[in-house]
Amino acid sequence: MSIQLYNRIYLLLLLSSSLLSQNKMTPEEYIASFKDDAIREMYLHKVPACITLAQGMLESGNGNSPLCRNANNHFGIKCHKEWSGETYIMDDDEANECFRKYDHVLDSYSDHSLFLFSRSRYASLFELKITDYKGWCYGLKNAGYATDPSYPERLIKLIEKYNLQDLNRIENTPKLNFPSQEIIQPELVIRQVYRFNHIQFIIAKENDSFYKIANDFKLELKDLLNYNDLNKSDKLTYGQKIYIQKKRRRALEPYHVVQKNETLKSISQLHGIRLNSLCKKNKLKSEDTLKIGDILYLRQTKKINE
Repeated sequence: MSIQLYNRIYLLLLLSSSLLSQNKMTPEEYIASFKDDAIREMYLHKVPACITLAQGMLESGNGNSPLCRNANNHFGIKCHKEWSGETYIMDDDEANECFRKYDHVLDSYSDHSLFLFSRSRYASLFELKITDYKGWCYGLKNAGYATDPSYPERLIKLIEKYNLQDLNRIENTPKLNFPSQEIIQPELVIRQVYRFNHIQFIIAKENDSFYKIANDFKLELKDLLNYNDLNKSDKLTYGQKIYIQKKRRRALEPYHVVQKNETLKSISQLHGIRLNSLCKKNKLKSEDTLKIGDILYLRQTKKINE
């Protein structure tokens, strides 16, 4: 090989390396890009924002891992037998392991919250104060989220290094402008639309009403109420998830473990499944009360002997 050719190859390699380093996301860029997604999940599902963000940083290598870039999977969640969405195969603890693949980053964040909320082994975490990030870090490890013995300490180090604990002030979230994947009507600056389980929903604002929401999206009031299994007499609260499309007959997750103060209606809203479908699958009536630890089927119909 001539010296000239060698030098040209060397320069090309340097340029390629430089471009790759420029495209690599820094921790600060990751935080700036996804902190509002983490706060949104805290507001909707009560997972501390600093926990979600720190886990995303750690599991995705600040958004630079192949799993993150190729599958929008920021939390390393594997397929498990119940997953029916797209998949991404790569080597991890074993060769050719199956990981969940998402269309959007927001889907990954939402699925992470539901992954924690719908599994009984994480139930005790939701009894902690939203500001108890250390309790959450050690609780995740004890519940089996990660095999790394230093997992809690690594999360805590990230949280405290970048002051992520400051994001856990849930009382301040009404002032946040949540990012959206799609805005239905651009002139509605704050009325942003999110997607979950392939359904569009919004987050109720301060001094909002069902009539205002229906009017904003040119819906009949009765249709909006039906989409959410609500009545005119029901009260709308700030931060409430309101679907602007009909919910689906099946959820993304296969089942739900009932937590404290949950009702069939609140679970149907959480998973984007119609209340009558939820009741039918579990052979229940909408007015039935639930017990903590009950298992509700979200995709299949419960067998008579179960």
